[in-house]
Amino acid sequence: MTATLPPPPTTRAEAGHTAQAITVRPRRPRRFTPGKVLAWTALIMVLLVTLFPFYWMLRTALSSNSALYLQPGNPLPVEFSWGGFRRVLGLASREEIAEDGGTSGTLNFWLYLRNSIIVSTTITVGQVFFSSMAAYAFARLRWRGRDAVFFLFLTALMVPPIFVQLPNFVLIRDLGLLNTLPGVILPFLFMTPFAVFFMRQFFLGISREVEESAMIDGAGHARIFFRIVVPMSWTPMLTLGLLTFITAWSEYFWPLLVGRGEESRVLTVALGIFRSQTPQTGPDWAGLMAATLIAALPVLILFFIFGKKLINNIGYSGIK
Repeated sequence: MTATLPPPPTTRAEAGHTAQAITVRPRRPRRFTPGKVLAWTALIMVLLVTLFPFYWMLRTALSSNSALYLQPGNPLPVEFSWGGFRRVLGLASREEIAEDGGTSGTLNFWLYLRNSIIVSTTITVGQVFFSSMAAYAFARLRWRGRDAVFFLFLTALMVPPIFVQLPNFVLIRDLGLLNTLPGVILPFLFMTPFAVFFMRQFFLGISREVEESAMIDGAGHARIFFRIVVPMSWTPMLTLGLLTFITAWSEYFWPLLVGRGEESRVLTVALGIFRSQTPQTGPDWAGLMAATLIAALPVLILFFIFGKKLINNIGYSGIK
């Protein structure tokens, strides 16, 4: 059926007849072309390849460690057992550990989990707060040399992080903060070039009329930032916070360098130590995979809660 468009109506009666005369072409059912079939096949293959390591971790964690070496290629859990999770959480007795072929080394999981949460949360809050203020200064305040300073600041993105590890280690050592949580947190607390750049791009899209109206009412830059800009910017701040938390949670080398003590050890470092505690039969792969899955849960939960906002707002700018 085709749509019939009569001349523009001049009276209400003609308008009523015109509305009855207009017909809408029904939607055609979608057809799967060879290109679409190929695209969906490639997408499914990429998805399977991406998710397979997570499945293999779960399969290994639910297997008996002593039986893993007998059937290493079995795609299903070998002699299904919760022993790996029980060892990690400190719920297994020595007899159960020996029977399951696990390591007898201890893993103070809850202490290391607490340290990781403290470190990652503090770094996230600090970076989002200080980077947002710095980005507002680069985007809205006018001062001599602003663009040159911003360009110099961005050049830090080209410096490999490993180059600053030694100076940071010497500074933390001289401050007496080795083997402490503040020593792990301080080098990442304030801001990063990427975080400042990310927030600055959003602030540039905010209409200046909003700020000018607030200035007419007598508001200063601090009040404008906290009362107007921050409430309007919670979406990119949430995105930046999620990215920062994931990065801080996964950090390994720096916590290993300055946080070797028991009280300052984070979960990523503890997993490496647990891996080195090898029993007679070989590494405790079931316990290690169980600990890795539990350690990944906070990040997975955050991503499932805020993942849609993260994807929708990576390129977000302006005001709704």
